[in-house]
Parts: sequence; structure tokens; C-alpha cells
Amino acid sequence: ATQNANQEMSILSTADVDVFEPILMAFQEQNPGIAINYVVAGSQEVMKAIYEENASFDLVISSAMDLQTKLANDGFAQSYASEATDSMPTWARWRNQIFGFTQEPAVMVISKADFEQIGTPRTRQELIELLRSNPEIFSGRVGTYDVRTSGLGYLFATQDSRNTESFWRLTEVMGRLNTQLYCCSGGMIGDVASGKLALAYNVLGSYAESQLKQNDGVEIVALEDFVGVMLRTALIPVGAKNKDGAGRMIDFLARLSEREDLTQQTGLPPIAEPDEAASSVLRPIRLGPGLLVFLDKLRRENFVRSWTSSIQQNQLNMELDQ
Repeated sequence: ATQNANQEMSILSTADVDVFEPILMAFQEQNPGIAINYVVAGSQEVMKAIYEENASFDLVISSAMDLQTKLANDGFAQSYASEATDSMPTWARWRNQIFGFTQEPAVMVISKADFEQIGTPRTRQELIELLRSNPEIFSGRVGTYDVRTSGLGYLFATQDSRNTESFWRLTEVMGRLNTQLYCCSGGMIGDVASGKLALAYNVLGSYAESQLKQNDGVEIVALEDFVGVMLRTALIPVGAKNKDGAGRMIDFLARLSEREDLTQQTGLPPIAEPDEAASSVLRPIRLGPGLLVFLDKLRRENFVRSWTSSIQQNQLNMELDQ
């Protein structure tokens, strides 16, 4: 917060403060009159705060595009338009209520030492085969999101299941290897860096880049069959008290591509039209009502049930053996 601020803006966000701080500082340089109260929470908690608890925030930033879409669709977001938002690509905004300002790939992070002898997998099929044939390396040493608690993990998993038939096979193989489950990218990446994990699947590339700058023992792998890409989005909730400040922040985020200094510092890749070569592999997750399909209560329960029984096979087998 700044000393001579005459108004406050409260932001509820899934982005770790150390990742997002350079953006907040740069915004305050331009807007010294606005003090910022920045609160970090998991994507499910963010959803609950706005959807159920009517919490008072001026801006909501989240990596879970589907939950943000549901907030807007169910009347929890207000519309905003400006020169900055009008100049955004149409695929990066929805109904003038949700605004994407980064596009972040889901990547695999591996500990080089563990893959030295067996080679680095380039596709999900190769990954499945490596995991199957090397249980002594991977047992208890693979990490991924717990889709029951992580909104982003659920988004990536449901999109994976749409993009490839190998998703469920991979989940079953992970289950047999007693895969470790996490709420967030940061913890997984840290555990690969320390050698506790050999592999983390579907972590945020932006976090991996910024966390692993100084680490030579770790490699970031974008799988070549496809790479899921999520948009980090912002919306102004209906209960916002400082819509003006929130709008200014959206304008600032909409122009992030003009601030190379910030994208360098944060590791957050701004919205940009993909080049032809990259776009054959990239599968951007698109904003819009298509994202609501897997949030249908029954559909979600079925997906989580299938995922849970696949990922917990090993735990069940171990209990039966005892």
C-alpha cells in the first residue's frame, strides 16, 4: 500500500504474491492514489468467496477459467469496456466481463538425473511407457494436482481428457505408482527441484520458469502431442466498491504485452496471437460456455469419481495386501 493513497482496491487472486508483486508495484507507480489489498487463495476458495460468501472484492484474478466463466454466467461479474479491452483479441475476453491477460502452458517438470539413463519422454504415450517400465524410479515420485481440491488441476485434467484418449491410461499408471497429489504448481516444482519427485505433470510453465531460473538439475518439458494453454483472467465482481480502480487494473493487465520488463520479471507470458509453428501443438482453452460442461454437478461428480478410483488404485491394492 502507498502512503498517500486516497482510495483502496482489494484484489482476490490465485497468483502467488511473489510472482505478481512486480505487476502491483508497476501499477502503483502509474496510480499512486490507489492502495492495494492483495489476498491470495486457491481457485476453489476464490470461487466460494464470491459465489457463496458474497465477499467484498473489487477484482478477482484466477487461473481457473471455468470457475471464472461460471461466476460471469451466473451473474456474479459486472461488465466493463475501455479502449484497452476493446483492443484485446476477441478470444481473450468473454461478454466484456472476463478478461484474459496471460496465456500459460501446462508443462511437465522433470529431474534430469532420473531421466539420464531412460531418455526424456516427448509425448504422453512415451511418458506412459517410461512410467510403466521404471517403477523403481517413479514409485512415490510422481506429482500432479489433486483435482478434487485444485480448480486449475480440474480444468487441466478435464481438458486433457477432451484432447487425448491416453489421459485415463496415464492416470491409471500414475495411480499404480502411488502418485503424490498437490494443491498447487509451486509445491510440485519445489519437490522436483529438491529431488523428492522425479516428475511433476501439468504444472504452470510460468511458475516453473520463474522458480527454476537458477536450477540446472531440472528440465521443463512441453509434450509434443499437445500443450494445454490456460488464460489467467480477471473480472470485476458485482459487489465491487472500487470499480474505477478495478477497471484501471484490467486496462493495465490488458496491455501487459507492452511491458517486457514485467513479463521478464514475473515469467507470466502476455496474451498474443500464437505463431503458426507453435499453434499446431498448442491447445488453448477457450473462454465461453463450453467450459461450463464439466462444472455440471453430475458431470463433475462422475469425472472426480473416475479420476479418484484411477489415482487411488495403488493405495487400495496396498490396503488389500495387508
